[in-house]
Amino acid sequence: MAEKNYEAAISLIDEAHAQDPNITIVDGQDVPYELHYAQKMTHYLSLRAPDASPILKVAIRAQHFRRWEIPRSSYPMTKPGYLNWRTFLKKRQADLASAICLGCNFTTEEAEEVAKLIRKEDLKKNEETQILEDVACLVFLDDQFDEFEKHHDEEKIISILRKTWGKMSEKGHELALKIPMSETSQALVGKALSG
Repeated sequence: MAEKNYEAAISLIDEAHAQDPNITIVDGQDVPYELHYAQKMTHYLSLRAPDASPILKVAIRAQHFRRWEIPRSSYPMTKPGYLNWRTFLKKRQADLASAICLGCNFTTEEAEEVAKLIRKEDLKKNEETQILEDVACLVFLDDQFDEFEKHHDEEKIISILRKTWGKMSEKGHELALKIPMSETSQALVGKALSG
């Protein structure tokens, strides 16, 4: 049952995240990037949905499960290549997380719910899927946007910001506007939202 075993599932997910060879610096410490990402996801979940279900907590923690094993460069560097990569990752990550859940005595239905959330099924119809999308967008804005902004032209950045904003709920928007950003990033967000 998820209620009793979700912490065991999260522990196993974090063990896998800790194997990510990509390192980021957090408070002066080397941290495997996917572990850092998963911790950020959990942080934003606590702000977006403090009473989240165990199913959602596990899906949030596993959203990028073992993603480093299939780098973006393993697919063509085109828009269709990117979309194929993302589609493959969603299914793979969902399947791997579901297997962990089953191994932690989740019911088959609970494990499938985790997988559906990771695949982002029924976005805009399922509240938990929408929460997961909000949280992923918040982590992008908080943790990845400043770096993303350095590598792309303004037109592409504004387009991505508008798409990101369009995926989010009103609660997600409220939290996004509270994220500290560089002046440059704030200006780009302002342009994206004004147009």
